[in-house]
Amino acid sequence: MHWIVLMISAVLEAVWATALGESDGFTRPVPVVVFLVGVTLSMLGLGYAMREIPIGTAYAVWTGTGAALTVAYAMVTGAEPVTFLRILFIAGIVGAVIGLKLVKPKPPVDAAD
Repeated sequence: MHWIVLMISAVLEAVWATALGESDGFTRPVPVVVFLVGVTLSMLGLGYAMREIPIGTAYAVWTGTGAALTVAYAMVTGAEPVTFLRILFIAGIVGAVIGLKLVKPKPPVDAAD
């Protein structure tokens, strides 16, 4: 369940980042509201996911997925150019996120040992 919430939070990160760009410096009310709701829900979800997922992994997955989705959306809408290298590097981010999900973290070492 924590991974599902983390991924939903990452999607919301892309939503709020896009809304922030569309807000024109917080002068357009609808994007500002979308930004505020999106960032709040995204952070709450990230915080919830970090109850079970290590902070480094959760944050890397959240930012990586959110960044990849934000760039992909910008390319699909024509706000940013589509190039082979952009697609290659986004694929690298996605591959790293999948790798973090697949690698099981070692349990922390007790400082008393």
